Amino acid sequence: MTPNKVPLILTPTPLHRLDRLSRELGADLWIKRDDLTGFALGGNKGRKLEYLMAAVLEQRADVVVTCGGLHSNFIRQLGAACAKFGVACSAAVMNLPYEDERPDLDPMVVDNGNVLLDRLLGIDLRVHPDATWEELYAMAEELAQEHEAAGKKVYRIPIGGSSPLGAYAFVQAAKEIAAQAEPFDAIVFASSSGSTHVGLQCALRGSATRVIGIASDPEPEIAHDFADLATQLEGVLGEPIGLAADAFELDFRFVGPGYGVPSREGDDAIRRLAQSEGIFLDPIYSGKAFAGLLRLIDEGSVKGRTLFWHTGGLPSLFAVKSEDRG
Repeated sequence: MTPNKVPLILTPTPLHRLDRLSRELGADLWIKRDDLTGFALGGNKGRKLEYLMAAVLEQRADVVVTCGGLHSNFIRQLGAACAKFGVACSAAVMNLPYEDERPDLDPMVVDNGNVLLDRLLGIDLRVHPDATWEELYAMAEELAQEHEAAGKKVYRIPIGGSSPLGAYAFVQAAKEIAAQAEPFDAIVFASSSGSTHVGLQCALRGSATRVIGIASDPEPEIAHDFADLATQLEGVLGEPIGLAADAFELDFRFVGPGYGVPSREGDDAIRRLAQSEGIFLDPIYSGKAFAGLLRLIDEGSVKGRTLFWHTGGLPSLFAVKSEDRG
């Protein structure tokens, strides 16, 4: 049974060749502009939210609860979608969630970028001291139970919208590019919570197109989370997928100082695309992913027609401290 969806974004998003940069690199480089989805300052999360919000409305939820980093792009767009349909949005957040111990890193500005937009949208943003991801997930569950104790019907959404419905949205997104252009030899994008990667890999499995995720999260174990999500996606599609952890191509070299923290290489990539094509990337996801793509081309690891999937995230550009900009 096909999942229901609500209209939020403008599709198909543009897909075009990066002519000047292709000449500079001696490559055939294209870009998918999900920064131009047209909802809540753009980004790929809107694709997931069309299906997730349909489920929220079907269940007549009073409040949606999720979690993430303080500058989460997903929380910003979720809050906008909730506002559109009159549903409360509540999120447990930390500035720098970590795996085992907090790295000694300088976080981004806390009152600009997505945080400012979250406040404007009226999101119930519960900011906690930095701790592990598992503690963040536990705090999100406590938040959900708090709302339930107050008599509210809660719809829980995992971090980044990386649920089977979120992955399904990117199975459909792969069909969108098939209608726009001839097949690509490789698709490169920022990979983090997994639904983008799982959906694209599912849709393109068995094809000649490589699906390459440039990791924004430094933990190699995320491939196993992707495999689990792919198994859950089978229930939505009604067919077996059979994607194990080793089916997901991930490059961890461009995480930089850590999750949620800009990197020098990512900042250089942002500057290069801006000055060659007039297109802006963000410092947490797409900037690092584009840095990875530039390296892969330079190494000769990626050849032929290559598509960079711009996932959005532009508000984070305005949360980087001025002294950190080159």
